[in-house]
Amino acid sequence: MSDAEWALVRDLLPVPGWLAGRGGRPESYCHRQMIDAVRYLVDNGIKWRAMPSDFPPWPRVYAFFARWRDTGLTAELHDRLHQAVRGAEGRDPEPSGAVVDSQSVKADATVAHASRGFDAGKKINGRKRHLLTDTLGLLLAVQVTPASVTDRDGARILLPPAIGRFRRLTRVWADGGYTGYLTDWTSQHLGLVLDIVRRREDVRGFQALPCRWVVERSFACDLAG
Repeated sequence: MSDAEWALVRDLLPVPGWLAGRGGRPESYCHRQMIDAVRYLVDNGIKWRAMPSDFPPWPRVYAFFARWRDTGLTAELHDRLHQAVRGAEGRDPEPSGAVVDSQSVKADATVAHASRGFDAGKKINGRKRHLLTDTLGLLLAVQVTPASVTDRDGARILLPPAIGRFRRLTRVWADGGYTGYLTDWTSQHLGLVLDIVRRREDVRGFQALPCRWVVERSFACDLAG
């Protein structure tokens, strides 16, 4: 992380027990080193054991990550940064509108058959990632399913937990793949308005559709990263 990034993140981190007077041994590595190591692993898609030697030993990095993941601190840090970005844009910390979409990706031959499927529309054998973002394109929820799961069925898995976390959420924009029973289901069971934004039939190629293009950008940023 740059110094400016670390300045934002540092105050969001929990104070170690030994610094807060709760006992325990001082930690051997600083939190900035650990976060840099985890970010490197995610960015490069490497194995834990392939952690470069200029980072702390991989077992220590993994133990650090696992402790934060299991106690919910990783999700809390994400949510705090998400709220900070929305505040800087003059938005309410919690969104009232969101965008949902999915993307099918090929699975390696080592991926178990139970967790993969065939997307007949995209002709892809693999998995499908379902994304829910706010209108800035910031991640709210993600769900990974076999690629054979339809967009509508994936949304039925993805949306209920999101409603529990984001109480202000009242409207979700989606593409034509979500047309059908899901519109009535979200209204009756979740109190959400599902707004289908359709492509114009007379336009070919990419279209930056209102209220929908931000989730496409989020997919693109994920692939670029």
